[in-house]
Amino acid sequence: MAGIGPLTQDWEPIVIRKKAPSAAVKKDEKVLILSWEIAANAGTNRAASSSTSLNTRKLDEDTENLAHDRVPTELKKAIMQARMDKKLTQAQLAQMINEKPQIIHEYESGKAIPNQQIIGKLERALGAKLRGKK
Repeated sequence: MAGIGPLTQDWEPIVIRKKAPSAAVKKDEKVLILSWEIAANAGTNRAASSSTSLNTRKLDEDTENLAHDRVPTELKKAIMQARMDKKLTQAQLAQMINEKPQIIHEYESGKAIPNQQIIGKLERALGAKLRGKK
């Protein structure tokens, strides 16, 4: 700020030059271009026809059962029996363990996915052992 008069802005463009790219940078650019070409051909069946058949065969041979575990019959009967012994409704039991009544209904109907925390709460509230050997 050595000026005496009003401040003015310099609108001249400034060009900053980099040094010439090295061989490693050029190689990285070639890899980037190749990966871009592969991505551009991703929607077509040109290059990937052989690997697709291998993946398809693996999927066809896969017979794994992907269903979730459900509440066992012994557990749902034990919950119902312990609740009836205490003369509680599903809603009252749900309130005791701070869960929704729908949770108790799902456990007693066998539709719930077993959660050890909820089963532990049920054991404490009902005063009965629901899991393991009796």
